[in-house]
Amino acid sequence: MKILVTGGAGFIGSHVAEAALETGHDVLVVDDLSTGRVENLPPGADFHPVDIRQRDPFRELALRFRPDAISHQAAQASVSVSVREPGYDAEVNVLGSLTVAEVARETGSRLIFASTGGALYGEVADGVTAGEECPARPLSPYACSKASFELYLRAFGEDSGLKYTILRYANVYGPRQDPHGEAGVVAIFLRRLLRREPIQVNARSHFGDEGCVRDYVFVRDVVRANLAAFEGALDLRTINIATGIGTSTRTLAEKLASLVDEPAIINDGEHRAGDLQRSVLDPAIMVSILGKPTPLARGLEATTEWFRLESESA
Repeated sequence: MKILVTGGAGFIGSHVAEAALETGHDVLVVDDLSTGRVENLPPGADFHPVDIRQRDPFRELALRFRPDAISHQAAQASVSVSVREPGYDAEVNVLGSLTVAEVARETGSRLIFASTGGALYGEVADGVTAGEECPARPLSPYACSKASFELYLRAFGEDSGLKYTILRYANVYGPRQDPHGEAGVVAIFLRRLLRREPIQVNARSHFGDEGCVRDYVFVRDVVRANLAAFEGALDLRTINIATGIGTSTRTLAEKLASLVDEPAIINDGEHRAGDLQRSVLDPAIMVSILGKPTPLARGLEATTEWFRLESESA
């Protein structure tokens, strides 16, 4: 098969591109390198530094390649950035994504959309996991833009028969995650712990506690879902890619500190605008189709080892 991966030089996209190549697919990567890195690109991928908002260059590439499937990973992925710059967030996540969808319709490609379960469902009450049937309650511009494009996909599916899969990711972590900026708490914590620098747990509420509660899913589980979607196994489905287990930020910090085996200084921070207090997803549909997700302990071990090797080679 021919697979086009948008954002394929980024954290998740590069893993998808790499796995697609290992499976024997031809892979075209499109990435504007605003957050992606050339060194993430897997050998064998055909790479073009194109922004998905550049309709004509993107369309020209896709028409020449004629992909069987498009894994749409390119996005403005920071909640905090979306709060500060909602127009920019919509420009990338809605208008840019519409360019991708229009190309998918024109080429007859299957479209796999990297959506968000971690932000789309809004606050999830203690003891509850959000299933795919739960209504969207976006509390940030980022979540709004992802929810909006999901509606476009459903409309295109009804109107023109576009084959699509919506994958609602929980909080994805793993090797090659970017430790810079505001996203990727696992990567941020590991980088600082390995440098013996203090780490900060932002308050879950204005009164402070163990930090936000999140559902951390290993990147390899995200890759498995994309590979299955390429083959049509998830057509016209909306699926949470998650573990169903909530972990507080402080607990995560302590787990990582024990893996790094270094004394850790954990400071308290303020609540950040746009951050949810608790987000845990129901993975039942995913498990029934793809099998059980990677346990957090195993995923954190693999991620820690990758960051440790990267730190030693720097």
